[in-house]
Amino acid sequence: MLGVLLVLTFVAVSMAAAPTLTFTYTDVHANATAVETDTYAVNDAGTIAGDYVDSADVQHGMLLTGTKLTTVNNKACEAISGTGGISFFGINSAGTAVGWCTSAKTGLDIAFSYSKGKFTTISYPKSDGTQASGINDKGEIVGLYLDTAGLTHGFSKIGSKYTAINVKGDTNTVAWGVDNKGQITVYATNSAGAFDSYLLTGTKFKNINNPNEGKGSAQGTIVHTPANNGDIVGTYYNSAGTEMGWLLHKGKYYDVVDPGGVSRADGLNAKSELVGRYGSGTFGGTGFKATYK
Repeated sequence: MLGVLLVLTFVAVSMAAAPTLTFTYTDVHANATAVETDTYAVNDAGTIAGDYVDSADVQHGMLLTGTKLTTVNNKACEAISGTGGISFFGINSAGTAVGWCTSAKTGLDIAFSYSKGKFTTISYPKSDGTQASGINDKGEIVGLYLDTAGLTHGFSKIGSKYTAINVKGDTNTVAWGVDNKGQITVYATNSAGAFDSYLLTGTKFKNINNPNEGKGSAQGTIVHTPANNGDIVGTYYNSAGTEMGWLLHKGKYYDVVDPGGVSRADGLNAKSELVGRYGSGTFGGTGFKATYK
């Protein structure tokens, strides 16, 4: 009996000593007049990339370093506001950002990288639209493209070479982020209509679904950015369909929930800083930055 008690005591101590993280949240506003600020990515220098919507309901690309705002517009889509307006979804240490918008002329999605005031178009060959969402310090880019049937496929771009990424058995694959090792975060839709998430290393897909996810249609796990220190962020939908941000840190999942309400986690750097959004969005959401330790 004594041996059993000692074992139980040891287990209780081990459980009590499990590591925890403390998150500190701060709202992010592009400027005093922005009615919505969407924060999607943050690099190691602390520059946040995303978009903001002004008082006239026009969406602009955003690069925000501290309180210094760089507003970016693309003539190809400047007439578009809301969902198809210009936004950045990834940024590397050199400050090169990637994103996309919807062409006001063709209605197709246009992807691009942006550096020092210059846009460079990213277009998957023979596609019906391209979106770019991740870039690493080597300039490797990932995102998605649409085929002629309207289905999405992930892709990576190294130099001028494009490579399609598809999860076997799933549909509508999306490649979101890429770290300096070339590891790519990928999510797709399974046969039940739920989202599955993976970390792609070479040709191997490792499932990284959040254990608290719901399993039904439009539930599951959506992965976003991998940091160069091995941490990963994303969003999952629980059994009630509620959106929840998450952080994978040293093999353990942590919820990321801003005090302002329902949250998602989108961007992450190697300095324990992450960004995301809370609230309803579509001219009502609020961006946030969180640090953890």
